[in-house]
Amino acid sequence: MLRTALKPKWLGLLAVVIAAGIVCVQLGFWQLNVARDKGLAEALRKAHEARPVLLDTVIRPHQSFPNEQSNRAVTAVGEYAADDQFLVGPRRLGGTSGYWVVTPIVVKETGARIAVVRGFVTESGGKPAVAPITPPAGSVSVDGTLAPGESPAAAPSGAPGWPKPAMGSIDTALLVNQWTGQLYNAFVFAQAEKSATGAGIQALEGLRRVPPPEVTGGLKWRNAAYALQWWVFAGFALFMWFRMVRDDAQRDDE
Repeated sequence: MLRTALKPKWLGLLAVVIAAGIVCVQLGFWQLNVARDKGLAEALRKAHEARPVLLDTVIRPHQSFPNEQSNRAVTAVGEYAADDQFLVGPRRLGGTSGYWVVTPIVVKETGARIAVVRGFVTESGGKPAVAPITPPAGSVSVDGTLAPGESPAAAPSGAPGWPKPAMGSIDTALLVNQWTGQLYNAFVFAQAEKSATGAGIQALEGLRRVPPPEVTGGLKWRNAAYALQWWVFAGFALFMWFRMVRDDAQRDDE
């Protein structure tokens, strides 16, 4: 069969099949990327359109983070623990370098703490460009998006404490040893704050809200099926070449 496969006509056809197979494989990857993009867009739309729900209907203290709830719109009601506020950085927002201002809120329903990214402050000379920002006192309601704790990262050097030392990330494994009481294995990007009376709390001058992060993952299965079809075409073309060469070899033997 090998001698038959080396015939010029079969070698020429093999070159055509390989070229067509490469095209089919590339088209399959293109459709797979389209599927991911459409899945991402749909996940973002659903996350943004969902009405905020109370935090404890999504996650409880010390519970593992439910990955399918990433970027979920939630509402946390409680009081800020101003003494445990800290900076996280360096981070970037809109092409500007700075720090996240993170303050834990003691959730009224459970008494547990969850970190809240209240906003972003720019840096000047490696330090925050604004004076320490004090969170509002008393009962507050925070609307935001839920996110899982971050991976460990080295703390920034030279950043002052607000009032706690600055951190490189929101690492709940570290916070559980620094904060008293129970802790949620998550944090919230605050998008709006309200006082106990229902009045909105405006972000202080120099403090910019951090937009919700992009959702990763998700597929549009229709386009994923198209990708699979292209790959099947590539395999089928190679299989048909093999069959024709085998049949030709059998005729030669006869």
